[in-house]
Amino acid sequence: MLIFRSEDHVDRWCQAWKLTRGAILTLEQAWKLADAWYRDRMTPDWRRRSADEAHELFASLGLNSDFWRFG
Repeated sequence: MLIFRSEDHVDRWCQAWKLTRGAILTLEQAWKLADAWYRDRMTPDWRRRSADEAHELFASLGLNSDFWRFG
């Protein structure tokens, strides 16, 4: 994850490095994703999420673009 000043800054960075632009999150969205993803990580019964569970989590946070689809 990289942090940028603006979407224009993202576009200039991608162009300079010849990379395709990925998903862009606000700081609030990034915080909500990190909280949801890692909240139970240290519990004894933690297990890795399945692809379907991850997709459900992303969707619950409004992350629905193709970027968030895998598996």
